[in-house]
Amino acid sequence: MPGKNYLLKFNILILFTIDKSEFVEVAMKNYTQVYVKNSFEAAATYCKAFGAEITREYKNEDNTAYEHCELSVNGEGFLALAEAKNPCDIDIVHKYKWETMTFNVFEMGTEEAVYNAFQVLIDGGVIIEPIGELPWSKCCATIIDKYGVCWWISI
Repeated sequence: MPGKNYLLKFNILILFTIDKSEFVEVAMKNYTQVYVKNSFEAAATYCKAFGAEITREYKNEDNTAYEHCELSVNGEGFLALAEAKNPCDIDIVHKYKWETMTFNVFEMGTEEAVYNAFQVLIDGGVIIEPIGELPWSKCCATIIDKYGVCWWISI
């Protein structure tokens, strides 16, 4: 926009004129999307692990997979997912414990929430780091789930 400057701060985009006489705040959302095999099952798994709910969904023509699905926790966008057109070989990901990208879910509130997510995510997955304590977190773990998604979960 000509004559406007932009400032991004904590997911709020603030638009202002050069002389700063006019301010307009625009809320931005930023969350990740994963591409998985068995997207219906993955969505249900992540809802169970994180207390999420499906807030938007678009299924393919055959109603066999998500073209796009959005999950929210307490009304806030958390994760989007879709069926992978060319899914990776999960057995290889698990065998070599490939951590290509890690989704950090922190400030989960309680150790119980971390333990619940851990139990759900290890079903068919592999443990990279079991639940334990680190200098920056008293309760955390790293898992690659059965869909090949790596998670770091923390209180």
